[in-house]
Amino acid sequence: MGSSDSRLAAQVGHWIAGGGVAGSADDRWGDVFNPATGEIARRVALATPAQVDLAVKAAAAAFPAWSGMPALRRARVLFKFKELAERHAADFAALITAEHGKVFSDAEGELTRGLEVVEFACGIPQLLKGEYSEQVGTGIDMYSVRQPLGVCVGITPFNFPAMVPMWMFPVALACGNTFVLKPSERDPSAALFIARLLKEAGLPDGVFNVVQGDKVAVDALLTHPQVDAVSFVGSTPIARYIHDTAAAHGKRVQALGGAKNHMVVMPDADLDQAVDALIGAAYGSAGERCMAVSVAVAVGGVADALVARLKARVPAIRVADGMDPAAEMGPLVTRTHFDKVKGYVDTGVAEGAQLVVDGRGLVVPGREGGFFLGGCLFDHVTPAMRIYQEEIFGPVLCIVRAEGFEHALRLINEHEFGNGTAIFTRDGDAAREFAHRVRIGMVGINVPIPVPMAFHSFGGWKASLYGDHHMHGPEGVRFYTRYKAVTQRWPAGIRAGAEFVMPTMK
Repeated sequence: MGSSDSRLAAQVGHWIAGGGVAGSADDRWGDVFNPATGEIARRVALATPAQVDLAVKAAAAAFPAWSGMPALRRARVLFKFKELAERHAADFAALITAEHGKVFSDAEGELTRGLEVVEFACGIPQLLKGEYSEQVGTGIDMYSVRQPLGVCVGITPFNFPAMVPMWMFPVALACGNTFVLKPSERDPSAALFIARLLKEAGLPDGVFNVVQGDKVAVDALLTHPQVDAVSFVGSTPIARYIHDTAAAHGKRVQALGGAKNHMVVMPDADLDQAVDALIGAAYGSAGERCMAVSVAVAVGGVADALVARLKARVPAIRVADGMDPAAEMGPLVTRTHFDKVKGYVDTGVAEGAQLVVDGRGLVVPGREGGFFLGGCLFDHVTPAMRIYQEEIFGPVLCIVRAEGFEHALRLINEHEFGNGTAIFTRDGDAAREFAHRVRIGMVGINVPIPVPMAFHSFGGWKASLYGDHHMHGPEGVRFYTRYKAVTQRWPAGIRAGAEFVMPTMK
């Protein structure tokens, strides 16, 4: 398994029924860029509804045999996939960097966090165990089982082309479902890398499929009668659309939306620790993380000292091609996204926020055409500003000054989004009160990016999640299975005749 069959492909197609499906001259095509140079690196085929239908039908045809396979055998395929992914980790990470732009070490970390979900899914025989109650009535026993849904779909974002799919398909497959992945058309090659590794690991044809594409492919998946469940990660407007459309067509849905993650810095916080945390959490991966800290809430008198330290640190972040070993931050994913993020910085200045560090003029020598934006830092941001209200998804950190703990907590609870948050403090009482009262799905205490481990579950509240279930972990198992209760009685030769009242256990 080498990199030449995926990383260097000039055209990126689909994966249906166990094999690659190339695009044709009649297909619509999208451009895939190298974000570090700004050049078009390859083209991606955009699926038609007919191609989506082929993938879904392949998954539906594979479902009976795969779901009927013992769970232990399904888990062994995932064990082998994990081994192969680790063996080819350098190729995998380089592929992510080539299309997304994040630094190579960050791409390696993405892969590691994704494989943690694979490890969790390998324990599926234990996780699928039901319950049994003997003698719930005279001669009557009861037991429960969890059974797979059928064809499941994953629609994933550009910012984690390996990790976010791995939040979905390992648990779905381990539970006995088949899967169709629709990755972002901005960095589509990682999905095909996953498909090839799964096939090499022994996954039967049709169990895992990939359709590249845009809204045409998405709509075809959301409305297809043979799709049973849809998982999504992306912006809030699209999450709402995914949820409403798929649910209206009778599908189970989990749709994770946008974020505006606040990190509260209390006056008693270790300021060096807090600044280190903000530098990594706000500017890592160029801020293109759904768990990036984009608002620092400085409580009381800590604000001036916090801003002064950040002002010195942000310009020192080394921004370069993601394959440069010294790089700490890479480019944004496309020129369109670069322009959007830069537009938010322009808006913040126009709204009256103080731009303490301006990264708009950054030029990376030798990569002048790349989509590079330096770290930006705003102070004196208010809740009325767009840069506070909306998800920027770039290397832009906003400082909001709060009078005290209650003010900081109120800011977070009143915000539209509820994905992640953090508090930095030495005060255990403040930390406990914050964790208890904050209306957010994932909370860090002196941890800036509180992404749960795979054996817990990932998800936000409010406009950050549409649907009832968070992703991976125990919630993922519940999402990808249906609960069934069985009540049984075996004839003992005595028949009581028909009963016309509500059954009760006697």
